[in-house]
Amino acid sequence: MTTQTDTPPAETGGARRSWLREHSELGVCALLLALGVLVLTDALTMDVDIAQRGPVGPKTVPIVVGAGLLVIAALLALDVLRGGRGQAEGGEDIDLSEPADWRTVLLLAGVFLGAAVLIEPLGFPIAGALLFWGAAYALGSRRIDRDPLIAAGLSLVTYTVFNNLLGVPLPGGPLMGVL
Repeated sequence: MTTQTDTPPAETGGARRSWLREHSELGVCALLLALGVLVLTDALTMDVDIAQRGPVGPKTVPIVVGAGLLVIAALLALDVLRGGRGQAEGGEDIDLSEPADWRTVLLLAGVFLGAAVLIEPLGFPIAGALLFWGAAYALGSRRIDRDPLIAAGLSLVTYTVFNNLLGVPLPGGPLMGVL
């Protein structure tokens, strides 16, 4: 007859995983903490070459945002450790029993990465058109007669608004002389 007073190591590991699974929101806290530290570090080491008038300068907003991120991370961690849990999404058009659509997520990520790589050599109008068209395709649109035209129109309007009206220079690429 043997009696067991200690918990076997396998059960201890399972309990640890269970505790982490129950407190998974702490991962969001860690992300907010890291982001807050990054923002504060960048803000405090920022070189300011302009003359500052008054108490508000270019460092003010990043310092406020960084401090806010740290406060939110601490408050969220405190809430999670006290037993607070996030509410499950209960939207009408969402079936929570269905698994995530990783194909769509990966297609969208590929389209965004492709646009980021192509924006410099091709310019924003062409890379933006490919981005809009690829995103429409990834999200389920299969209208090859209409989607490229809408994507090109959206890209040209976006380029014109940012480059000409707002003064935010975007690379024009080979279309630079035409636009």
